[in-house]
Amino acid sequence: PKGKDGRILNLDFERGDLSDWKPEGAAFQKQPVRGDLISQRRGPGGSSAHQGEYWIGGYEIGGDDLIGTLTSAAFQVTQPWGSFLIAGGNWEKTRAELVDAKTGNAFFKISGSQTEHLRPVIVDLSGQRGQEIFIRLVDDQTGGWGHVNFDDFKFHAERPSFADEIDPKKQGTVPEADKVLYAGLSPEEAAAKMTLPPGFKATLFAGEPDVKQPIAFAIDDRGRLWVAEAYTYPKRAPEGEGKDRILVFADTDGDGRFDNRTVFMEGLNIVSGIEVGFGGVWVGAAPHLMFIPIQDGEEPKPAGEPKILLDGFAYNDTHETLNTFTWGPDGWLYGCHGVFVQSNVGKPGASDKERTRINAAVWRYHPTKHDFELFAEGTSNPWGIDFDENGQCLIEACVIPHLFHMVQGGRFTRQAGSHFNVSVYDDIKTIADHVHYAGDKGPHAGNGRSDSAGGGHAHAGLMVYQGDNWPEEYRGKIFMNNIHGARINMDIPERKGSGLVGRHGADFAHFNDAWSQVINLQTGPDGAVYLIDWYDKNQCHHNEGNGHDRSNGRIFKVGYGATKFEAVDLQKLSDEKLVGLLSSKNNWQARHAQRILQERCSTGGSSSGLVAKTRVQSLLIRIVNSRADGRLRLRALWTLFATGGLTGNHANQFLSEDANEYIRAWSIQLVCEQKQVGRETLQKFSRLARDDKSPVVRLYLASAAQRLPLEDRWEIVQALFSHAEDANDHNLPLMYWYAAEPIVAVDMTKAVTLLNQTKIPLLREYLSRRVTSLSAAE
Repeated sequence: PKGKDGRILNLDFERGDLSDWKPEGAAFQKQPVRGDLISQRRGPGGSSAHQGEYWIGGYEIGGDDLIGTLTSAAFQVTQPWGSFLIAGGNWEKTRAELVDAKTGNAFFKISGSQTEHLRPVIVDLSGQRGQEIFIRLVDDQTGGWGHVNFDDFKFHAERPSFADEIDPKKQGTVPEADKVLYAGLSPEEAAAKMTLPPGFKATLFAGEPDVKQPIAFAIDDRGRLWVAEAYTYPKRAPEGEGKDRILVFADTDGDGRFDNRTVFMEGLNIVSGIEVGFGGVWVGAAPHLMFIPIQDGEEPKPAGEPKILLDGFAYNDTHETLNTFTWGPDGWLYGCHGVFVQSNVGKPGASDKERTRINAAVWRYHPTKHDFELFAEGTSNPWGIDFDENGQCLIEACVIPHLFHMVQGGRFTRQAGSHFNVSVYDDIKTIADHVHYAGDKGPHAGNGRSDSAGGGHAHAGLMVYQGDNWPEEYRGKIFMNNIHGARINMDIPERKGSGLVGRHGADFAHFNDAWSQVINLQTGPDGAVYLIDWYDKNQCHHNEGNGHDRSNGRIFKVGYGATKFEAVDLQKLSDEKLVGLLSSKNNWQARHAQRILQERCSTGGSSSGLVAKTRVQSLLIRIVNSRADGRLRLRALWTLFATGGLTGNHANQFLSEDANEYIRAWSIQLVCEQKQVGRETLQKFSRLARDDKSPVVRLYLASAAQRLPLEDRWEIVQALFSHAEDANDHNLPLMYWYAAEPIVAVDMTKAVTLLNQTKIPLLREYLSRRVTSLSAAE
């Protein structure tokens, strides 16, 4: 387009300034921006998709809190079609307009799609040909996604075609704004104003000034809360200048409020995860995973300096770092990791070949062997993880669908970027049959407008309730905090095929407070649940340090009826009593008992060394071989493995003879921990892959095969490919492919054999695709 003087107008901003544009208000004063600031801010998984060098990046200068307009000079329409690039907020108040210069009326309006990625819009200008128009960008919205991105207005003689163009007719509507009763409540008021099901009560365990910015917590085997406070967030401080710390809270009289508070350690830097066990505190503080030994007592103290176990965790986006640690059924420490940080993790000084690339994943670390590995890849920025009574790993996610059943070796839906192996072709989807956001404009558009659906797309913390205080109807249900919705969502898991489906349950709690920001929730010794609340007016991550209220923080306790207080110190119990706790209805008791037995057996034990270890393992074998309920037998199996007592003979017995599908399945996973098995076990694997009726067992075989050498997995894969009944299973076709793909890449004969034999259409497609993609060298 040209101006009235015949000069080409600066509608692509390549002059690097706002010539030919008039800014009003503050939103556009310092535009345009130069280069792909989105990928710099969010990593390779994000991009601005602008053209040339310069573009309007509404968030990049002043964030979401500035408002204003940007109006171009008028120009004559000389072609029947126009196009431009737009992104940013999907609000009526964050839009681009084309305006008739004569009447001042906007004849075309469009908003972004709640993404920073610029996408093309095509406008039919045939009705305005020969007339003067101008462009107006409007940013009248503050708060989340309150900005406009824009670039590159052009004329076209014919309708252009763009692969990712926005169709204005499909943008849909945004629901009405949610109404939240309160904001900025005191800690005591916040507890009192919660809405809970009948019979439940929330009490304040601790609040500011005693706790501020709680970002992670763990409950030890004495029932004490270890809480990490994140004052350094959102930017890592220079070395030695970190301000984060770890506090320890104890309730010694059972009134639901702490009465003992200890500052365990200060001066930590960008802490994001914490767990307790094996004589110390495990701390995630990118780029490090650290271990701090404990000198225990009424006021625990560090028994030495933090030891760096791993480094290489990236922190360019500090709300995507390693987080929400928990002990898994197999005795490993598990954690989550976000999509927009590209980590390369290994022991200090490790070469690149010795490191593990990681983004968007669940990872695990062995506390005594000091091995690190990916458990499953994908999702977005998970910040909550737990295991159900069958040991199934569940996490929550943001932006993408919110609930995933993470299977060892699985690749799952990604918010951005590609899987490390591009030949996986597809990934496993959410198990949720619903979303928690309303409207049809995408997840971000539902922020603050999704009361009817569950509060919004953003979640933090996840707990599968397995305590003994809440009513039975809540046992096994999945609870996660909804950040924008200021509530606890409840999903109801149901078994389907090899996995689960997450049904939409009624929201469990409404905080009725717009500042509520619960980060995680866990069951305690009496079966009640603790929640840590970051508590902040700001609900979104950004890199401005002064954008967060450092004065707030709360810990709440939610119980049903009268909770029974009993002082606990599980470390003082005998081995036999700890084994007895595996049958507890409260998984807090059982999980800590398992971990303590693992600690004792890995260090020689606190009872009588080898004799005690042998006695413990004999008790556990007796339970696994008993007619006890499946939950207890599984706990005994996990503990037997963790204490080093699961021999090949026992594993083979459980594989071939046990009637419980989860005992058979878990025996498969546990026997493959060393990534190699004996010939007898391989033969049993092949038989199970061919004959076992349980899709869960076949799922675990597909996971296990990925850990075995290629020559050992062939017969297993061949047998799995024969199950036509698995064609529509949520997990199995893709898990079978993940196990088979490396074989296809190196052995054409076996690839053709599988192609001729498989009864699963998806696998035929992927086999053909992979074979035809092989290079000459391959």
